[in-house]
Amino acid sequence: MAWVSHVEAIRDRKDQAAFAELFGYFAPRVKAFLMKSGASPDLAEECTQEVMATLWRKAHMFDPAKASVSTWIFTVARNRKIDILRKERRPEPEDLPWGPEAEPEQEEVMTLQQESKKLGKAIADLPDKQKDLILKAYYGELSHSEIAEQTGLPLGTIKSRIRLALDRLRRQMK
Repeated sequence: MAWVSHVEAIRDRKDQAAFAELFGYFAPRVKAFLMKSGASPDLAEECTQEVMATLWRKAHMFDPAKASVSTWIFTVARNRKIDILRKERRPEPEDLPWGPEAEPEQEEVMTLQQESKKLGKAIADLPDKQKDLILKAYYGELSHSEIAEQTGLPLGTIKSRIRLALDRLRRQMK
């Protein structure tokens, strides 16, 4: 409950001492949390600073009836990390292609069609047990675990059969 009084002091009086104590306690923990969830040290540091600044600016939004201070802070951190990652993945307008894409060369189209036909024949020639698993994994886009649930086969058997089938397909595609 002590942290609630700190947030209230920040909210009501912009109490810098209360903020300093909260910052000293939570900032290293937030950074460690972000790094454990896959953020780089630089991203974790930037995100932590923004989370703590949000705490200072938006202390009035904290509701102790809904969550503890730590839950609120770590939720803000998680959401801020997601926002930063989304922003980084969004292409800038100058990176987007303009106009229609160039048509592929006829030779490329023919080669792709021939390879597709060859792959289709190679898959058809697989033993039924391997072919079924390849179709589920690559055309059905199921994970090995999902295939295991669906078929009742052990996960190791599924992995072995898929590996053997891929080896056979590689040899036939050469």
